[in-house]
Amino acid sequence: MVTHKKANSKNVNNDLKALLLIFVCLVINLFFGKVAGWTGIPFYFDCIGTILAAMVGGFLPAVVVGFFTNIISSIGPGNESNIYYGVVSVLIALCAAAFAQKGTLRKLSPGFIVPVLYFMVIGGGLGSVITWGLYGNTMGEELASSLARRIYEFVDNAFFAQFYAGLIVDLPDKLISTIAAFLIYKSYPNEWRPRRNEVDVATVSKKKDRGRRRKLVLSLSSKISASVTVIFVVAAAVVALVSFDQFRNTMIRQEERYATDVATYAASIIDGDRVNDYLNYQGYAKGYHTTTKTLEMIWHSSEKIQYLYVYQIRPDGCHVVFDVDTPEVEGSETGEVLPFDEGFSEYLPVLLAGEEIDPVITNDTYGWLLTAYVPVKDSEGVTQAYVGLDVSMPNIAEVEREFTFKISTLLLSFFLTVLTISVYMAKRYIVNPVNKLAKITYDFAYTNDSAREETLASIRQLEIKTGDEIEHLYKALAKTTRDTVNYISESQRKNEAIATFQSGMINVMADLVESRDKSTGTHIKNTAAYVEIICDQMIRDGLYPDIVDEDYKNNVVASAPMHDIGKIKISDTILNKPGRFTDEEYEIMKTHAEEGAIIIRSVKKSVESKALKENYLGEAENMAHFHHEKWNGTGYPCGLKGEEIPLSARIMAVADVFDALVSQRVYKPGMPFDEAIERIRNDAGVHFDPVVVEAFLHAEEEVRLVTEEIH
Repeated sequence: MVTHKKANSKNVNNDLKALLLIFVCLVINLFFGKVAGWTGIPFYFDCIGTILAAMVGGFLPAVVVGFFTNIISSIGPGNESNIYYGVVSVLIALCAAAFAQKGTLRKLSPGFIVPVLYFMVIGGGLGSVITWGLYGNTMGEELASSLARRIYEFVDNAFFAQFYAGLIVDLPDKLISTIAAFLIYKSYPNEWRPRRNEVDVATVSKKKDRGRRRKLVLSLSSKISASVTVIFVVAAAVVALVSFDQFRNTMIRQEERYATDVATYAASIIDGDRVNDYLNYQGYAKGYHTTTKTLEMIWHSSEKIQYLYVYQIRPDGCHVVFDVDTPEVEGSETGEVLPFDEGFSEYLPVLLAGEEIDPVITNDTYGWLLTAYVPVKDSEGVTQAYVGLDVSMPNIAEVEREFTFKISTLLLSFFLTVLTISVYMAKRYIVNPVNKLAKITYDFAYTNDSAREETLASIRQLEIKTGDEIEHLYKALAKTTRDTVNYISESQRKNEAIATFQSGMINVMADLVESRDKSTGTHIKNTAAYVEIICDQMIRDGLYPDIVDEDYKNNVVASAPMHDIGKIKISDTILNKPGRFTDEEYEIMKTHAEEGAIIIRSVKKSVESKALKENYLGEAENMAHFHHEKWNGTGYPCGLKGEEIPLSARIMAVADVFDALVSQRVYKPGMPFDEAIERIRNDAGVHFDPVVVEAFLHAEEEVRLVTEEIH
């Protein structure tokens, strides 16, 4: 119960840190965004907090910050369009979190420009596409637009001119924003940082028993992600289609009302008793010119109106009474007879009868039009003609396109945010707890007899066939039933023998080296202590979670004393020389790394246990062979670089150099602690893995305590 309460307390504390991080980063985004707006500089600075959230907290805080930054910034007059750029902020968040997870954003180096370029493509490229989709050609007076006008002279395409200009202008914005986020990240208090990752114990278990169980067809987290994606896509498609249909119908009804109202007004100014006079006498008829001028004024009153005319409908065709000229099409002459449009054929009986019809949408000779026909009646109520008013439907199509674009960007940003939250919640509350249970099951052989009997009784009642992590848990429990109960005694005996063998071998080999090297005896103990501190901190920080867990730490710490075992092959004259080595002596001394690996390989040949060979002795060989390799590839004996170097050797490299710096030797005094720490910090990314250095520096106080105790 106490342990459970402590775990809950840690979770709550971590959640509060995550909420604090989200709040701080939102404030940073909104503040610097406002500063950029107030100063009038051509930058946005509204993703500094998003990148910082990714570096400190990982995917979920970054996506939440990116999404809500645009939601909040869209509040207020003139800011409504900010919400449609939410997808840009969310994609930058995902990209930043991915690079932060790899460690690219944690150190200023040439590789630092890579995420900046990604941010530029998302912010400047996709942002320009959204701007074009919302507003079309926006080449105004601001920097990006004036640059776009210059580019337009070369590419002769307004869209690509704005696209390239957006990329160019966005590069310094994202570079400054990323550097600013990095500087804040370096000063962000450690005690405020939430845990970025949790160990995926399913991955660990799969590595351990890959050959003993059927591989999962699809992980539970993948199923949840796929389910959320399918559900959201279907729901979004339905919502989008219904919304679009409603929007389209509303737009058409508005245009129908508008066209009908204008046509009704035009019909009201025409004297129905004189329609035949207008047809017969045209300009000589009383009121003809006045009516023509009024109709022209109505046509000029709105850009929506495409054509305005008055026809008398007869069996032989449409007799033109009035037809307003347009810049594109000259109106027909009064008295001219026009054939019926095919789109109106079904309405002819009604029109010939002088009755009213609803507005009609046609797409024929005169284009895609919405036409309203309103009867012109004489004093006796008899229809003498119809006022026809055409509204151009491409105007509606443009509004529909803009509506579709807006709803698509909104749904995409919302989808990415919901998916990130869903995956996080699934892993936290379903996948990780289930996998932790599975991992505990794999330790079942080390529990007592009563616990095994209790577990056996419950396992026998289970029948799980789900093909996911739940089935994985069941198979782990079943494995415990089969293997542990039947072979528990043999397993315990072998484990005791292995433990005794390991301990004895370490002590014998360490004593052999210590008896010859006056400094190595304390050195191997010191480095083992520093290695344990680094591994513990890496587990706490969630660094290299696929590799570093408690088992890995135990193997590395236990085998750390053997990293200098190869010195047993070095002569006493060179090994204990009080001064600097000559070039020849140094080359001989360097061979201890290769010799150490050879010694441990020979031991491995005599060991039957596969687990012992691969885990404990495997890491011992890695550390002995490669602990003098450097991150930049200038080390020895193989010149490996970066992650080519085994992680245990990269951890040992930091511990080895640090102890060498602070330890007193015959030929040098010990370096002060703070100076040695600074030397390690400066060599991150050059000599050492920057992620390992980060863990080492986070545990500085623990390192200090051990150093003071030793020295």
